[in-house]
Amino acid sequence: MSDHIHDSAASNTEDHDRFTYPWAAAPDIIRANQKDAYFQSVLLTHLAGVIRSLYGARTAHKWTSEARTITELLYLGLTTFVGNRTLGEEYCDIVQVEDATSHLPSILRRSGYILSTVLLPYVLNRILPAFRRRLRAKLESSMRKLHHRRASSPTRSKQPPSKVFQVQEYILNHLDTVTSPGPIHAASLAVFYFSGAYYQLSKRIFGLRYIFTRKLEQSEQRVGYEVLGVLLVLQMFVQAYLHMQETYSHAQVSNNAAALGTSAVIDGGVEVSADSTIAAPLLFEAPQGADPAVQKERISHTTQTPLPQPYRYHLEDSEVMQWIDGKQQRKCTLCLEPMKDPSVTTCGHVFCWQCVTDWLREQPMCPLCRQSALVQHVLPLRG
Repeated sequence: MSDHIHDSAASNTEDHDRFTYPWAAAPDIIRANQKDAYFQSVLLTHLAGVIRSLYGARTAHKWTSEARTITELLYLGLTTFVGNRTLGEEYCDIVQVEDATSHLPSILRRSGYILSTVLLPYVLNRILPAFRRRLRAKLESSMRKLHHRRASSPTRSKQPPSKVFQVQEYILNHLDTVTSPGPIHAASLAVFYFSGAYYQLSKRIFGLRYIFTRKLEQSEQRVGYEVLGVLLVLQMFVQAYLHMQETYSHAQVSNNAAALGTSAVIDGGVEVSADSTIAAPLLFEAPQGADPAVQKERISHTTQTPLPQPYRYHLEDSEVMQWIDGKQQRKCTLCLEPMKDPSVTTCGHVFCWQCVTDWLREQPMCPLCRQSALVQHVLPLRG
């Protein structure tokens, strides 16, 4: 009898040693990430309410990016950093492990993942605009010198632009995309659809994967997203082909225009062809942020159309809307500057058009009296 018990225990021990936790599938990883994003949005709403009650609506609106970063750090700090699972991971019954050892990740890996997934994007959003402005100024200055050098020589002016000039012109036309991590994220997402591992680029860098905390039955096997991976790769190849084709056509037209002398010089000393076409955008053009001025400038550059006036009415001019008395009443309570295109909500409060519409897209209530207000009900003032 004792021998039978001993043999049974040895068999159970052997089965336990053979058992390995299965890797989590792509649907569960994405569902966990979506759950975490939902809880972070709830936490962000509460944090924004606290900032608004302490420092006012203008400060809450100005610190939106910082509040989102603090929310993500707080959420991951209270879960991943201390060694616990996030709410999304608990909901999907998965746990994070190191890819190489299948052990729970060390505190260094967890810290590196949190910093790279939260602080790195915030820092990039802060420094990239200034870096792009400096690089753009240097490229325009260099291209201006090359153009003057060609213009000073009759023989050079009939020759096609140099390779250096063409490379600088290409980088200048696609500066936002060239300096953006967007294509890298797109390639990483395509690999995730095929492999089902590393949904986030930061997890791929630090070697963090997910496993199920229980053994899956045959009926519980998950399907992958390989079809999405194929479609994404096809989209990347098609856009890359169209981009190269349009870029080559643009270079040919520029060379012909230089030979015929039909080129022109625009602001900044950049030489363009009078018949030039705009090269197709690079795959996965990076979003230009929520700044309407940046978006308008990019559209104007792409379509070769002049920028429209940023606003029609500016209350800094005392001759505009004289029926609004007093310097304080002519200032927007959100930006604390003279109102541009004054617009009124349904409750009767007046703000800048851009300020109040940006506010109402995040919080559908008046910044002053907290009454319900929608963007489509805002009326711009005229006269």
